[in-house]
Amino acid sequence: MPDEADNGYDIVIDVDLSKRTSELADRNLELLDEHGVRAIDVLGSVGSGKTTLINGLIDQLKPRMSIAVIAGDITTRIDAERIEVQGVPVVQIQTGGACHLDGEIVRRGMQRLDLDAIDLLIVENVGNLICPAAFPIGAHKRLLVLSVTEGPYMAVKHPIMVRQADVAVINKIDLAEAMRVDVDRLMADVRQVNPEIEVVTTVARDGEGIADVVAALGL
Repeated sequence: MPDEADNGYDIVIDVDLSKRTSELADRNLELLDEHGVRAIDVLGSVGSGKTTLINGLIDQLKPRMSIAVIAGDITTRIDAERIEVQGVPVVQIQTGGACHLDGEIVRRGMQRLDLDAIDLLIVENVGNLICPAAFPIGAHKRLLVLSVTEGPYMAVKHPIMVRQADVAVINKIDLAEAMRVDVDRLMADVRQVNPEIEVVTTVARDGEGIADVVAALGL
């Protein structure tokens, strides 16, 4: 006869995982607020332009704000090295295969920063639009980067991530015609999934639209 732990299932889902994840995120937010630090969680697929966009934000903001970055990646330091040239503190987190950052990992990264010395913390999440949706890290805003090079259906294929974002950036719009993507339709899809979201278009590589992203984030 099965004991109390043996309920006949091969896999048992931890029903408390979501609660613990939210609690970790809330504690991170409390710590950030104590130090007067604003935090932005930047999400998007590999190649969507997250790092380029972050560098554009730093260019715009560093004359009036002290900025630090936590860069999440599975194995490399490529993104961190691209950001370090900006002269801002960067903490690289290599997840070793995990497809997302979580509150505990980000807390460890925050412990390596002097929070009293910064005004803005930008967290570049792992390139993925599935796993990070279930793991809030404790940020004041979630910034979702979608690229036209990913095709016209990204918003409808990833509705959970779109619903959780505060700002959506449609990046690489200079390539829309070549990719046969209707930018207006993609923006409409984003708003249909999340009517409250701010939507901005950019060519982050050229700095186009970065000021609009800053405004949308309330920075």
